[in-house]
Amino acid sequence: MKRISVLLAFVAVAAVAFLAGHGSLVPTAEAQAGKFTALDYQEIQQLVNRYAYGIDTCANNGYDYANLFTTDGVFIDNNSDSGYGAGGKVLAKGRDALATLVGGGERGCKTKLVWTDWSHLMLNQEITPTAEGAKGRVYLVQLGMNGPGTVARHGGYEDIYVRTPEGWRIKQRMHMRNKAWHAEALRTPDLN
Repeated sequence: MKRISVLLAFVAVAAVAFLAGHGSLVPTAEAQAGKFTALDYQEIQQLVNRYAYGIDTCANNGYDYANLFTTDGVFIDNNSDSGYGAGGKVLAKGRDALATLVGGGERGCKTKLVWTDWSHLMLNQEITPTAEGAKGRVYLVQLGMNGPGTVARHGGYEDIYVRTPEGWRIKQRMHMRNKAWHAEALRTPDLN
């Protein structure tokens, strides 16, 4: 019995010493919010991959695409001539507008859009943790954009990601021109 008491006393002292050096066995909300894990990177990469399928397929009446965004998520065009000229133009905000943007929602996936026969490829993704979640950028490569069998870079996306109860979501996605991220001396005035 004495051995068990000594052992329990040793365990109690060791636990107190451990907690004194580490604060708590359960991380605080602040500590958890500040951590960005390999799983977070993977989940954001999967979010971006699902985006390509969502825009290409109009699945679930466009809501497979729209549900990748937060409820107030926004898609901004800073790639087309009019979007670039305006310094960025909001094309859709909120899930219903995002579903409609890709041909779903009130359009019912019946309208052929300019990219209907293209395939979106997201390449060279960068993800940077932020205090609010993460930011990222990724190249956009299109198969078929210039006709069957063609491969072309079509700018890229700058993203803001946030963690929600449903997992990581896109809060904002801005379509950028090809040279948006080039060094100053390599840019052209139109960034193309």
